[in-house]
Amino acid sequence: MANNKKLILDCDPGHDDAISIILAASKLSNLNIEAITTVAGNVEVEKNTVNALRVCDIVGLNDIPVAQGASTPLFRKPEIAEEIHGETGLDGPEMPDNPNKKPVDQHAVDLIINRIMASNDDITLVPTGPLTNIGLAMIKEPKIILKIKEIVLMGGGTFGNWTPAAEFNIYVDAEAAKVVFESGAPITMFGLDVTHQAIATRETVERLSEIDNHVSNFVVDLLKFFIKTNEDVFDMDGGPIHDACTALYLMDPEIFGVKHVRVDIETKGEFTYGMTCVDTLGVTNREPNVHFAHQLNHKKFWGLFEDALSSYSD
Repeated sequence: MANNKKLILDCDPGHDDAISIILAASKLSNLNIEAITTVAGNVEVEKNTVNALRVCDIVGLNDIPVAQGASTPLFRKPEIAEEIHGETGLDGPEMPDNPNKKPVDQHAVDLIINRIMASNDDITLVPTGPLTNIGLAMIKEPKIILKIKEIVLMGGGTFGNWTPAAEFNIYVDAEAAKVVFESGAPITMFGLDVTHQAIATRETVERLSEIDNHVSNFVVDLLKFFIKTNEDVFDMDGGPIHDACTALYLMDPEIFGVKHVRVDIETKGEFTYGMTCVDTLGVTNREPNVHFAHQLNHKKFWGLFEDALSSYSD
């Protein structure tokens, strides 16, 4: 599977963020991870950075820079999701307190700007947390916008999971999301409409357990915790692997069905702050700005998921 896309993964690990990193780093993917940046989201940015470093240790991303980013949204107080991801953000597996890998001495926003400006317009940004770092980078250096090849993000949807109207990543920093969605950069969006089709169940865990290498076993431990919290908090029959959709799309876009639509971010509504207003019917007559993923091929999705984990060997 040859694509050799250059990626910057901007994340807040987070069980599904960790799985997305693991899939993107697999031998099967042929994706080039240029850097990993972290942002406040599922838990505090310091914890998210430690978690990103831990995942790098597990999959052997020894030479990939990891840079810590924004600790708060642009204007609002931080919002965290400990009830879903636990106190550490990656509760479930046993992990060392102190990862071997260390973060670079550079803010994530500066790393993003420097990497994009030095590129040949071939960097794809993959944000799977709140969009604070990406929005800040665009504000600080608007020249990056025309040089971004694509933004493949997890966030939003036509319904919410943090409020009735808003998905968590967009709700945490809707102002930053508004900057990104109105930037003119090419965006492919994986919202709840499609990520809630990517449900890992207890049967999924049993199947993945049969792979039995150190990475797949780590993912199994992540999923056991993640499935239980989604069952307890949302009364779901499993855990939606939201962020894995971005990595699998980059590995095989044919897994997903997408529509070119207009998406606007609500930042002023009393009950709708953070809503992604997805114009699937074209009623606004506004120019489409997002490729909106709305369906997936389950057989291809889970087949590639399992093959990617199987590509790791002990």
